[in-house]
Amino acid sequence: MKIILASTNQGKIKELKALLPEYKIVTVKDILGDIDVEEDGDSFQANAIKKAKTIYDLLKEKEPDCMVIADDSGLSVPLLNNEPNIYSARYAGIGSTDKENNGKLISKLKEMGVSKTPAFYTACIALAYKGNIYTTHGWLYGEVIDKEIGEGGFGYDPMFIPKGFSETLGTLDPALKKQISHRTKGLLLAMKIAKVIL
Repeated sequence: MKIILASTNQGKIKELKALLPEYKIVTVKDILGDIDVEEDGDSFQANAIKKAKTIYDLLKEKEPDCMVIADDSGLSVPLLNNEPNIYSARYAGIGSTDKENNGKLISKLKEMGVSKTPAFYTACIALAYKGNIYTTHGWLYGEVIDKEIGEGGFGYDPMFIPKGFSETLGTLDPALKKQISHRTKGLLLAMKIAKVIL
């Protein structure tokens, strides 16, 4: 069975392939070329479902036995009314880079006069298979700081210190990050569903 990742985010693609080494995985770009599904939902779940369903509907005749996996994820900071939340990838504007998004979050924290505050990552995983949609969630709790430390990971990782650790995800060993990741937690639950429905 072929698993199709409904993502063009290179960081996510690399992470998902590392998490699912036993499956034949291709990206939506490999099959359909450049395609962008607008993330206009009001939750991570709504966006993940829309991505999975849209790609599945485009592929169901060509790849009838495929499973489409989509995810939507981001960082929430309670002190900032849970910003950036579902706007994590475009916090500093559409097409913004990780550096620009991090810069905006850093400036917001400095405006609030804090150097560290609680935050959490959310990942919603959506599976589309044979016309049905299934979703799971994973979370990672910790704190964000008002600077970037480390070159590893992507997104807000250089600003995020997971609970129980003293280093940011930008400096943690990738294998350790994979173990504790919100996306890993969501995917492990999703794979339990996949084993039941396949």
